[in-house]
Amino acid sequence: CIRKYMKQSKIGMFFLSVTGPGIGGNFFLFVERVYKFVMGVEKKPIDLILIHLAFTNEMTLCAKGISDIISAFHFNNFLGSAGCKTVLYLGRVARGLSICTTCLLSVVQAITVSARTTSWRKLKPQTAWQVLPYLLLLWIFNFLISSNLLYYITTVNSTSKSEISPYVGYCYMLPSRQIVRWFFVTLMALRDIIFQSLMGWSSGYLAFHLYKHHKCVLYLQSSRFQKKSSPEIRATQSVLILMSCFLFFYWTDLIFSFYMGSFLISDYIIFNIEIFLASGYASFSPFVLITRNGHVANYWRTH
Repeated sequence: CIRKYMKQSKIGMFFLSVTGPGIGGNFFLFVERVYKFVMGVEKKPIDLILIHLAFTNEMTLCAKGISDIISAFHFNNFLGSAGCKTVLYLGRVARGLSICTTCLLSVVQAITVSARTTSWRKLKPQTAWQVLPYLLLLWIFNFLISSNLLYYITTVNSTSKSEISPYVGYCYMLPSRQIVRWFFVTLMALRDIIFQSLMGWSSGYLAFHLYKHHKCVLYLQSSRFQKKSSPEIRATQSVLILMSCFLFFYWTDLIFSFYMGSFLISDYIIFNIEIFLASGYASFSPFVLITRNGHVANYWRTH
């Protein structure tokens, strides 16, 4: 029992070491962007999207942190059935919103850089308030496709443990009809496929467009300016780093989860890797945006 407790405690400490900086980074990014949004004369759509991304990543880490820390450190389950439903439901909603918001960020960037020369001009949001309906639709959509958790999640104290299967920590999933399970799994899979496809297309288009622009600039500039990267290229690098970060953590986590579920792996190292991957994007994305924020913001504000 002592050995098992020490193992669970190590998992809990590892989780805190991953999510702690992420929570702090997202909070800093959120406060910084809110301050610039409120104090700025012009309300940029990109500022509102970054605020929303930081908020959803913070929700993801906090919801996952509550359930995992309770389980890892063997705290009494103070959540209860309603708490389990709320925490896991908001955690899944936040994860979906993180995917959708990252996609929206990439698409808005692609439209912004191409709006001056193509028919995309009509789609470009002129103010931050034009982005609000899209964010509201994303919330409604993700609320709906995660709604099954509100009914099927419970605690072990609420029913017989032999009738249910573990979901996260002290929270358990009630058995459901196969058609219900496949319906919600299909909706989530379609969401991920559609938004990741849009993300890939917009990021690729953005990189191609800015690369062409950079080549034209280099052709006109004198050789003494060619050693310094243009703001457009630095903005492209920031976008591609963020998108690559998301895709890496998403697909690697998916592969590891499938591997662990298929072969019933309970190895300590593998489990820690899965924890790292599940929280990786939400933890590291704010630092990508913070460290490169000056270059990207300068470019966006001039377009």
